[in-house]
Amino acid sequence: MIRFNCQFIKKGERGMSLKSKMMKNKITIGSWITIGDLSVAEIMANMGFDWLTIDMEHSAITLDKAQALIQIIGLSGVTPLVRVGENDPTLIKRVMDAGSHGVIVPMVNCADDAVRAVKAVKYPPVGTRGVGLARAQGYGLQFERYKNWVNKESVVIVQIEHIDAVEDLDNILEVDGVDGFIVGPYDLSASMGMPGRFDDPEVRGVLRRVMKTARHHKPIAGFHVIQPDERKVLSKIREGYKFIGFSLDSLFLGVNCAKSVGKIKAAIKR
Repeated sequence: MIRFNCQFIKKGERGMSLKSKMMKNKITIGSWITIGDLSVAEIMANMGFDWLTIDMEHSAITLDKAQALIQIIGLSGVTPLVRVGENDPTLIKRVMDAGSHGVIVPMVNCADDAVRAVKAVKYPPVGTRGVGLARAQGYGLQFERYKNWVNKESVVIVQIEHIDAVEDLDNILEVDGVDGFIVGPYDLSASMGMPGRFDDPEVRGVLRRVMKTARHHKPIAGFHVIQPDERKVLSKIREGYKFIGFSLDSLFLGVNCAKSVGKIKAAIKR
C-alpha cells in the first residue's frame, strides 16, 4: 500500500504531540507566521518552537500558501496550527483538510461560539465537519487513520479577545473539546475602549479575572506576547499561562534589525 508522509500520524522529532503536552499541563512556546514565505517558516520551525501558527486573519496568506507552510512546519517536527480569519466552519474545514493540526479561532465571545468551533474541527458524531479527501487524509488513502487521529489529537484554541468573552469565560471553558484559550491583548483592550493600554489598571484587572477563572477549568491558559521580549514571556509564565505565543515573524525581523543597525550607527557617531 502507498504511504504518504503525512505528519499528523507522527508525534514529531521533539517527542509527544502538542495535544499530549497540553493534557499533561506542560508549557509550550509557539509563534505567529504572517509572512507567506516558505523560507521564513522553515527558519522558525528549526528554532525550537513547539508550535507555529499561520495567521490567516491579519495577513495576506491564502489557503494554497497556508498548505505549503503547513507542510514545511510539520515536516520539520513542529506542530502546525492555523489562526483562521473567523469562526466559519467552511474555512476551518479547509485548513484542517490542508493538514493543520488544529485551529486558533478568533472572537469566541460565548459558549455557543466555542461549540461551533469544536464541531467544525471534528467529524461526527463528535462534530459536524464534512468529509473530504485532501492532503490531511493522505489524498484519500489514509482516511481511516486520519479519522481516528482528528477526534483525539486535533487542537482547538479559542481566542479571548473581547470583554464579552471574559464575562462568559466560565461557560466557554466548560465546552467539551476546547483544549485551551489564548488572550489577544490588543483586541481585548480595544473592546474596553483602551487599545494597546496594557498597563491600565482596568485592563490589568480584567487579565487577573481571566487567570482567576482559568484556574478552575481544565483548558490551558494562553497569552500572545506581541513584542519579542523574553522577559515578558517569563512574566506570563509566572502568572500561570502555559500556551505562549511569542511574538511574530515580522517583529522578530524588524525589532532585531532596528536594534543592530541602531547600535552600529550609534558607534559610528561616537
